[in-house]
Amino acid sequence: MPVTHARKPTGHALKVARKRGDVWYLKLRLPDPQRPGRLRQTKKLLGPAWAQRGRPPEGYYTQGKAEEKLREVLVDASRDIGTTVPGTVSHTFGEACELWLAYLATDRGRGEKTVRDYRASVDRHLTPALGADTDIGTITTEQVEEVKEALLAKGLSRRSVQKLMVMLYGICKRAKRKKWIATNPCEDAERVKLIRSGDFNVLTVEEVYAVAREADDAQDAALFVVAALTGLRQGELLALKWRDVDFVGRVIHVRQNFTGGQLGAPKSKKVRSLPMADQVAVKLDGLSRRDEFTQPGDLVFANPLGDYLDAKLIRTRFYGALKRAGLGHRREGKRPMVFHDLRHTFGTLCASSGVPVGDIQVYMGHSDVKTTQIYMHHAPKHDAAAKLTAAFVVASDVGEPVASTAGTEPGTE
Repeated sequence: MPVTHARKPTGHALKVARKRGDVWYLKLRLPDPQRPGRLRQTKKLLGPAWAQRGRPPEGYYTQGKAEEKLREVLVDASRDIGTTVPGTVSHTFGEACELWLAYLATDRGRGEKTVRDYRASVDRHLTPALGADTDIGTITTEQVEEVKEALLAKGLSRRSVQKLMVMLYGICKRAKRKKWIATNPCEDAERVKLIRSGDFNVLTVEEVYAVAREADDAQDAALFVVAALTGLRQGELLALKWRDVDFVGRVIHVRQNFTGGQLGAPKSKKVRSLPMADQVAVKLDGLSRRDEFTQPGDLVFANPLGDYLDAKLIRTRFYGALKRAGLGHRREGKRPMVFHDLRHTFGTLCASSGVPVGDIQVYMGHSDVKTTQIYMHHAPKHDAAAKLTAAFVVASDVGEPVASTAGTEPGTE
């Protein structure tokens, strides 16, 4: 168990981006010789980061080597003030959060916006609940469950609290991996249970075209139809270029994603391709005949300067078209329709048309088929009654009578 002491040195390794290459720092809180019993913040430059394969040359640091140096510095500082137990150094919850966020950015390759959103959630909810200066080794399963209940009591949705608990689990898991804690207090905590109704706020094909007819211009009309009939995420639509549209092969290639002002890989981190229906091809062909921005490297959906569209304005214009199409009521109630529901429209249409779940998973870029299966209650089950009838006929072999209704009129025997 880590040792808790008021003067215990703490710190974490931090990789900083530089124009000439990334470098590793140690961000430390060490004993202040001028103020006994106090800690002072300081930074220590280690050296350039090594991102290639193989053993790093002398003077270069990988994450593991930087953290090994951190442990040496902290153990030495603790030994100097006589508060250490050999091999043990305490770490705060705030440090564990920073360790996890750095891991997401470097090892997991999460985008800048994603990491920024995670940090905001940590700062807004988890840090106030547990305390940035709390020794992470003292956090218990009971405290984790208390945090969960407190967040629910504040009025956060069960989905939001579930995400926060997953984040807390990841923070503690990373701390355990680095041997900052012996056990993960989240492992035995009761999970937040979500109840899916199975219903989505989606449009029919007729409604999709009704909204498109009320769009502000031809590009918006095409955008709404393509979104609903391809299932592309909004960021994937914004990043789509003409070189990604293969009219001959009737395929759309999803290579990039534009969100939060940043261009990056799709959410799944994988390039994918999906078939282009004729209805989609017609809309895209119409856009390809405009006067400008039709070269392979140009954006399919572009602003008047040929640059990326504003995601917020797109959503605003979509809601306006929805209202003008007589579907404004879809924006009311507990779950008002949002632009992302056009993606759900695609999943639902595919399932109801009998497209196999595995194909839908590939088209939508889901990493887990469980995500895709939320649409499968829309899959046709035309032969379900016949299958049940056959099952009951088998049951008749043990003495239960079965009356056939084939060829009889309703109400007759």
